[in-house]
Amino acid sequence: MFDYKNLHVQDPEVLTIIKKEMKRQSEEMELIASENYVSKAVLEAMGTVLTNKYSEGYPGHRYYGGNQIIDEVETIAIERAKKLFKAEHVNVQPLSGSPANAAVYFAFLKPGDKVLGLRLDHGGHLSHGHPVNFSGLLYNFTQYEVDMQTGMIDMEKVREIALREKPKMIVAGYSAYSREIEWQKFKDIADEVGAFTFADIAHTAGLIAAGEMASPVPFFDVVSTTTHKTLRGPRGAIIMCQEQFAKQIDRAVFPGMQGGPHDHITAAKAVAFGEALQPEFKQYAKQVIANAKTMAEEFIKFGYRVISGGTDNHLMVVDMTSKGISGKEAENILDRCGISVSRSTIPNDPNPPMNPSGVRFGTPAITTRGLKQEEIKSLATWINAGIEHRDEPEMLDKIKDQVREMCLNFLIPSI
Repeated sequence: MFDYKNLHVQDPEVLTIIKKEMKRQSEEMELIASENYVSKAVLEAMGTVLTNKYSEGYPGHRYYGGNQIIDEVETIAIERAKKLFKAEHVNVQPLSGSPANAAVYFAFLKPGDKVLGLRLDHGGHLSHGHPVNFSGLLYNFTQYEVDMQTGMIDMEKVREIALREKPKMIVAGYSAYSREIEWQKFKDIADEVGAFTFADIAHTAGLIAAGEMASPVPFFDVVSTTTHKTLRGPRGAIIMCQEQFAKQIDRAVFPGMQGGPHDHITAAKAVAFGEALQPEFKQYAKQVIANAKTMAEEFIKFGYRVISGGTDNHLMVVDMTSKGISGKEAENILDRCGISVSRSTIPNDPNPPMNPSGVRFGTPAITTRGLKQEEIKSLATWINAGIEHRDEPEMLDKIKDQVREMCLNFLIPSI
């Protein structure tokens, strides 16, 4: 979309790398659930002179001069996010998902406080209490799990743990869980034990904003989300909360966790929120889910074990040991076929995180390209063929050619 004439003269080495990545994205399928393609408008916003400005503080209350125009763009981003999610208060400054979650904990907790979150290998996130993460190091996390038979969260067991442990906060959210979350039941349990409610909707924010999945925003104390993934915006995050918690959230973000926001990214967030408010985005979100359901159904037909037996959102975790292969091996084979995926643990995975049993598949990016159910069926067939014929280089080359041909028929909008 850009001519890159200045980069061509000043740093052709970096430009060559950028063009290589553009070619890779154009000719390969992206099935990593946390990735998507932004619009040309979002890309343009990220490449503006707003990156030159420092703006510690908030609109009308900055610690640097010359921020009148920056105040305008941040205010637009805030108002659009509030409208999109029907939120009482929104902070659009967090730089990414984990820093946003850190700010939430900082706002509501003290080091050592007890928190209840979903185990990482059961679909949670590092920042939901994993021992190697800041969340697990600073706070006393206890974890709930999915039911081993259904692959779903058993809310009665969550309640039992909450009654026993009496956490100060309950975290609901995930990075590899494919079902609807029963937000109201989490809220009821939290009220019963006197805990704060924190929802991390980083993966499903776009689906929630479009009304295709239930929202925790109206009744949870605080909600965080990244602005990429299904929301199809720039890399960044926001925090939403009830008005009564607005000041402590804002203080936790700045000056508590970070200094000046990235104003060019704030502008790109505003553009993405504006796009998500359009009727077309609802159709996009609906298609994301339809594509994911089709993909899960096809995998099951091919004899794969899909965790929880299907999906309600944009992703699924597939146990690759059902085909006699590890998640890392499957990732490498599919990469060889021009299909990008991310290895994933399965509940109570006997294998280590770097070589887990599963693969996480997602449909946000391929849906942005325009793929629908018929193309998804072809893609699932190629994935299965790649796994089953993994020791046959000629077959893998054939699959890669088929993938490339489909990609060139479904162009990335911003490239």
